[in-house]
Amino acid sequence: MLNTANSKKSDNLRSLISSDADELSRQLQAHQQRTFPPTALKTIRQFTPAEAADFIGIHQGYLRQIVADGHGPEPLANGRRMYSVQDIEALRQILDEGGKGPRKYVRHRRDGEKLQVVSVMNFKGGSGKTTTSAHLAQFLALRGYRVLAVDLDPQASLSALFGHQPELDVGENETIYGAIRYDEAKRDITEIVRATYTPNLHVIPGNLELMEFEHETPKALAARQSVDSMFFARIGERLAEIESAYDIVVIDCPPQLGFLTLSALCAATAVLITVHPQMLDVMSMSQFLHMTGDLLRVVENAGGTMDYDWMRYLVTRFEPNDGPQSQMSGFMKSIFGNRVLENAMVKSTAISDAGLTKQTLYEVDRNQFTRGTYDRALESLTAVNSEIEDLIKQTWGRK
Repeated sequence: MLNTANSKKSDNLRSLISSDADELSRQLQAHQQRTFPPTALKTIRQFTPAEAADFIGIHQGYLRQIVADGHGPEPLANGRRMYSVQDIEALRQILDEGGKGPRKYVRHRRDGEKLQVVSVMNFKGGSGKTTTSAHLAQFLALRGYRVLAVDLDPQASLSALFGHQPELDVGENETIYGAIRYDEAKRDITEIVRATYTPNLHVIPGNLELMEFEHETPKALAARQSVDSMFFARIGERLAEIESAYDIVVIDCPPQLGFLTLSALCAATAVLITVHPQMLDVMSMSQFLHMTGDLLRVVENAGGTMDYDWMRYLVTRFEPNDGPQSQMSGFMKSIFGNRVLENAMVKSTAISDAGLTKQTLYEVDRNQFTRGTYDRALESLTAVNSEIEDLIKQTWGRK
């Protein structure tokens, strides 16, 4: 009788969980339809002259001179000029056409410069990993690099930020799993890359289908044939097929050490580890680093290679006025030295509120926030992303 009662309780729990999942999914889809109806397309806002000049990499006075020469957008009714991403890209082309020597403003890779693959990772959720990945990828695209963002997280928050809803817009075999799977249904990676509303930025979206790689890999290892690629090589091999189209790849890894994460680590030329500066999070990261080291040793013994140009820790959701957080940040810097990025990603209601409408801080209208709140958040984002851009340029040997 006791077993029968327990079985009924288990059935009721499964039924309740399934029912809640179905209802939550329906309500989320309804909310999505209200917020972004099927006919709506995500767009990116226009930028002020100061923002446009920063993205191009020139002084605002020089931008005014170029516009006075007849380039750039027409002034609005109030006499101000606002710059679209297309305007910014066109101005880059004009500046490089009139310059001498190698391209300076169109920042594509030059001969001898290898594709940069930055894997953003952490074992613990809530570390700002996806927020970091999305803003880094978009910032680099706005700076003039050709960027591919790869969503390896089955929760697919990165995809949603870039306008691809995992439950509505991403079908079967349309994630990176479609290109790295082990059976005859495998697709060419060019078939799953999608454009975004940001020029220079493409995305490979994610959804729950990515979990199939975690389930299928043990079976493939048990029945491996000599012609098969090992799981840890599959993402790198697929990226190699399209590397001529991009300068930088940003991979948002899942928040666990599975086969997908290990494959992303083997594909990477650089690793960015996000960490929230609180004791429990840092303790979790310690365990994460131990496990990662052990697993990478196994992968290396099986023929995998991890040859990174750089590895950095990024302090995220940082509150500068919080004494314990400042102490923990200093503690990490005392251990890891310059492998902790000099700039931290501050905690900001502007970033979290933008996420509520599935937008990045580069997309939301500044007027939606208190000016000081928005400016502090944007200044922090720009400082972090510029520091990472400098690391990439150093790897290429650029000044």
